[in-house]
Amino acid sequence: MPNISWLIRRLKAMSIPEVAWRLSQKTIEKREQAAFKGKNRQITSAVFRPALAGLKADAAGLRLNGGNTAFACNTAIHLLSGADYEQYKKRWSAGFQTDKEWPDTFSYDLEYKQKDEIGDARTNWELNRHFQFALLAKDYAAAGDEKYLNELRDLFGDWNEKNPFLHGISWTSVMEIAIRCVNWVYAYGFLAGTKAPETLLKALQTGILNMTDYIAGHYSRYSSANNHLIVEACAIGHSGILFHHQPWIDLAVNILTRELPLQNEPDGVNKEQSLHYQSFYMEAMGLMLRLLKKNGLAVPNLWGDMLDKMCRYVADCMGDYGEIVVFGDDDEGKILDLAGVSGPDAAYDHTGHYRYVLGMLSLLLDRQYTFLKSLDCETLRWLFTEEEWARAAKKERYVSPQYCCYRQGGNTILRSADRKVLIGVDHAALAFGSICAHGHADALSFQVFFEGKPLLIDPGTCIYHCDLKSRNAFRETRNHNTVCVGGKNQSEMLGAFLWGAKAQAVLEDYREKDGGAALVMTQDGYQPVIHKRTFAFDGNRTLTVTDELTQEVEAEACFVFGAGTGAELAPKESRVFAGDFSMELSAPPEKLRLTPCEYSAAYGVKNQTLALRAAFTKELTTVIRLK
Repeated sequence: MPNISWLIRRLKAMSIPEVAWRLSQKTIEKREQAAFKGKNRQITSAVFRPALAGLKADAAGLRLNGGNTAFACNTAIHLLSGADYEQYKKRWSAGFQTDKEWPDTFSYDLEYKQKDEIGDARTNWELNRHFQFALLAKDYAAAGDEKYLNELRDLFGDWNEKNPFLHGISWTSVMEIAIRCVNWVYAYGFLAGTKAPETLLKALQTGILNMTDYIAGHYSRYSSANNHLIVEACAIGHSGILFHHQPWIDLAVNILTRELPLQNEPDGVNKEQSLHYQSFYMEAMGLMLRLLKKNGLAVPNLWGDMLDKMCRYVADCMGDYGEIVVFGDDDEGKILDLAGVSGPDAAYDHTGHYRYVLGMLSLLLDRQYTFLKSLDCETLRWLFTEEEWARAAKKERYVSPQYCCYRQGGNTILRSADRKVLIGVDHAALAFGSICAHGHADALSFQVFFEGKPLLIDPGTCIYHCDLKSRNAFRETRNHNTVCVGGKNQSEMLGAFLWGAKAQAVLEDYREKDGGAALVMTQDGYQPVIHKRTFAFDGNRTLTVTDELTQEVEAEACFVFGAGTGAELAPKESRVFAGDFSMELSAPPEKLRLTPCEYSAAYGVKNQTLALRAAFTKELTTVIRLK
């Protein structure tokens, strides 16, 4: 059972209509429990709702590029935490962080949060999203080799046998079912027209219908209606296109259109305050936009304008050397991956998702947000023809300006005139909605890159559903490049995805003058003490950061160094030397210390680095000089 105190806190974050809706869902769940609990019914056994049984799949609606010749026949997918796919590919209930397995409990009774004795549900879900099903179907359609079909049939049969409907870890999240459903849709799309057995095609159709019907009855609402809802709508829309079922198409389009202004600021920054989740959101929108356009269906006017702004923001967060400014949670989530990996995770780079999404929207909208001629993305080669690539490559290219201040979204991106320096500054709200699920207590923090190398970094995410101590540590104020007063967090953590009192950040002033840029920001997370931070960048190699507190209190500024910077304190001086840059602080030498610090370069992974901690009571000035 969930912790009672957590339940009380979670209820306080809900409105009365949300509580009523959740109670209505409990009634539905009781009916489903009576129908399916202990019945061992496979999702592919029969269409559960008779009214849907007459729908027939038509793969032509997916508009896949059957003429694509730029492909590789990989059979493995990337798993989180460095797990070896070959060892886990049939371990559908694996705990991953332990050698234990998730039980085949009825999904509504299965508590998966903070089960350290088993593992992290998010790590397990990556395997059960079934990227491998779409991948193997693509391999078979492209190469015609039955070994790919045979492996798909083996895995497909094994999964259905071991994961009956609404039993086990793979059925505990509607969004996870949605991503799985999308991958089944594309698997069907690739297999249709091949020599794949009719029994397999029929099983895929049945499973897609049942999953979509379930998603349509349980999609996220109210305080849970964040990126999950967008992905769920994307799945409903895909099935609507596949089966020519207009009610599902309408439902998907209506949800996505309604949520665009609700979940995104007018300047194109997603309210989750996570670049990763913005990209994830945009992938769902892009996949659905593609289907609408290619099938001659109406696209709401709002989509193009908002997606253009969202693309420009993501492009602005990316440097010329491949570096990316990422604040907030990042669990490497994606919806579709038709490339896979070769060998045990050979050369896998999860940051490629940003270019993939910008590439997709460059093909769909009126400009290029990434240079298409240099984009090597197999997934997009299956979604768009060579002719479409050629036309898109002639579109105007978006080039990020030197300075980009997103006043509504709450982030500012600064570049040096020669574009070798990239700086990201966070003056945003904590995150989206009443629970702010994916936010970090990092107001007024910043990141610095030089020639692509991370010099001052965000600590990352690490883990979601187990090891709460680490989940909290990677969200804490004291481990970000900002100021911590009295050892406290700016915002109040109430759970792994739940916040209470929230710091409010305000951009007081932003100016560009004499080739440089300056920002003045405040945040009130330590009331009655207000933290004011000023950034002054000369547009070249010098950044000056001034921290001021409205009262004299014990405070500490943290600066987390990128791995390998070789940071060293100068003896008896208030200076730090770290490879490509140096720092000079106004605090006396005895107030400075270098401490070990953890950061997470990939989900489920902890890495070691150093952090500079500077103690002060009222004011601190830090001058950062890059070579």
